[in-house]
Amino acid sequence: MNIFNYTVDDSLGKVIAVDTASVVINVENIEKLRSMQVNRLVALRSSRAGQHLIGMVQKIIRKSILDKDVEEADVSELYEVNSDNTVKVTLIGTFFNRYIDKSNVFRRTLETVPEIDADCFPIDGNILTNFMNAISFHSGSEVNALSLGNYILDEEATAYLDANRFFQRHAVIVGSTGSGKSWTTAKLLEQVASLGHSNAILFDLHGEYHTLKDDGIKHFKIAGPSEIDSEKSLEDGILFFPYWLLGYEDMVNMLVDRSDQNAPNQSMLMSKTVNDAKRNYLSDIEETEILNHFTVDSPIPYSLKSVLSVLKDLDTQMVPGAKANTQKQGQFHGKLSRFIARLENKMTDKRLGFMMNPPNYVQEWDWMNQLSNALLSGRDHQSDKQGGVKIIDFSEVPSDVLPLVIGRIASLIFSIQQWTEKENRHPIALLCDEAHLYVPENSTSTSNVEAAQRSFERIAKEGRKYGVGLVIISQRPSEVNKTILSQCNNFIAMRLSNAEDQNVIKKLLPDNLGSITELLPILDQGEALIVGDASLLPSRMKISEPINKPDSGTIDFWDEWMKTDKENVIEDAVKAWRLQSTQ
Repeated sequence: MNIFNYTVDDSLGKVIAVDTASVVINVENIEKLRSMQVNRLVALRSSRAGQHLIGMVQKIIRKSILDKDVEEADVSELYEVNSDNTVKVTLIGTFFNRYIDKSNVFRRTLETVPEIDADCFPIDGNILTNFMNAISFHSGSEVNALSLGNYILDEEATAYLDANRFFQRHAVIVGSTGSGKSWTTAKLLEQVASLGHSNAILFDLHGEYHTLKDDGIKHFKIAGPSEIDSEKSLEDGILFFPYWLLGYEDMVNMLVDRSDQNAPNQSMLMSKTVNDAKRNYLSDIEETEILNHFTVDSPIPYSLKSVLSVLKDLDTQMVPGAKANTQKQGQFHGKLSRFIARLENKMTDKRLGFMMNPPNYVQEWDWMNQLSNALLSGRDHQSDKQGGVKIIDFSEVPSDVLPLVIGRIASLIFSIQQWTEKENRHPIALLCDEAHLYVPENSTSTSNVEAAQRSFERIAKEGRKYGVGLVIISQRPSEVNKTILSQCNNFIAMRLSNAEDQNVIKKLLPDNLGSITELLPILDQGEALIVGDASLLPSRMKISEPINKPDSGTIDFWDEWMKTDKENVIEDAVKAWRLQSTQ
């Protein structure tokens, strides 16, 4: 069915000037000019049958030319005569009534330009809804539709995105504090969780998404100091990330002081002792097949205490001297002291217990399979048929190792997807909240941050081939790694008041859409600009309210200060700080 069934009376005006990607429309009807708005969509008749050119209103001009013969006329009449009323439109694509074997197809291409005197029609009401539906359902089925809200220009028209393209081509959700970024993320997760075989992970840095409750959502928490000695496990939502999942470079970055003159010896010996410890473990459990193929980076459990013991022996080792019955210091005597001290400090640090001192069951051979199933299995493959969306709370992970932990989890997911046969891969989306904290752009990044950057850069570049999608979420896009952002082809931009952040988004958009970023500082709370492959057309929408709102932590200062019955809980907070637990 043809969407654009316009009559001559529906015409806004006629084309009077044409440029490469823009046209000027002369509008004779003043009432129609008044009804136009900047950023509204319009359709122009193409020189080819069965096609309409789609454009966006960029500027509306109303001029009046005073004539000596009408100097005595009423002021209101001057705008009805001798007027030069124009609308400037930027062309953004072509709509085909039929394209090959499909009906109602929009393509971001301009095969023709409108002729002079071609009619221009507004796209609004039911036509707008039908038009946006048609370009959203690229596969011809509403099953692939993702709806986050309604269009600002027409509140009756539901805004749809192509869900496949949204996750295939990676996405960005940005907005200043209080703009509704968390609300949008919750709305997105809500729809993902409703699918029968959904599979996504949200990295929740502050625990603000704990309020999201749904059969399709499962919550995990990286074990804090209070959970280290408890009997809680994966089934209880407590997640450990043991040291033996770290790669060689990760361990070196965390334990070796590169300014130490003995750093090369320390790195070499750590590699050797870890390799030996893994070999001993594999021999003990008789995994002979893997024993012949493993590397120092292979995810194989081993005893860190045995590694420490070997290093201590080497640091104090005495060997036979040149003369009989004499001894001399060994090759590494005293050269590992600082390294050993750093390792012991990490092993006894309660904050790092989830990594350096996990419970015994985490050291079992099958635990890796349990962790991988918990993180990567879709909803239908979970033992309880729930939890296609996994929300991981990192709120108790120390900031200095946070990038390392998140980066390694992302790398683990990518590696498993990579080593899964193509026909058996189940796609998974990674939603990276507060991404600027662990994949920053600044050049002074620590080695832990650099490791996380490498992991996410690889996913951004290669993830689509292995069924791993990225959604970057941040309040400061100017501080997020530019390589990762450049690989994202979908943008949900909410209010951004900082000029640097606005410029980042502007540079990532096509040249003919850059002017739309002028709306970023004036968007209302909950409003967003949607641009990208999932939408094709730039859209301004109002995000719908999610069923369960995230606990963003926004406090009404004045209202709280007015209360007179507030209880003093400072001593309780001090105690919780000392216990490293709020329980």
